[in-house]
Amino acid sequence: MNEDTLKGKWHQIKGEVKSRWGQLTDDDLDRVEGDAEKLIGRVQERYGYARDDAKREVDAFIQRQRDLP
Repeated sequence: MNEDTLKGKWHQIKGEVKSRWGQLTDDDLDRVEGDAEKLIGRVQERYGYARDDAKREVDAFIQRQRDLP
């Protein structure tokens, strides 16, 4: 799933994002708007992760979404 696909499917997968990163608020998800970089920043901020760790988690999440039918 590339970033364009993430944006296109954002409304469908917001619930899965919220399940994966429960500390993200609805406002966070609205601000992310399907932008992977914004999601990485929010995960980094809410969980206190280093940027590389947040990016790794978000990339893995996006990859799993791509692998779903």
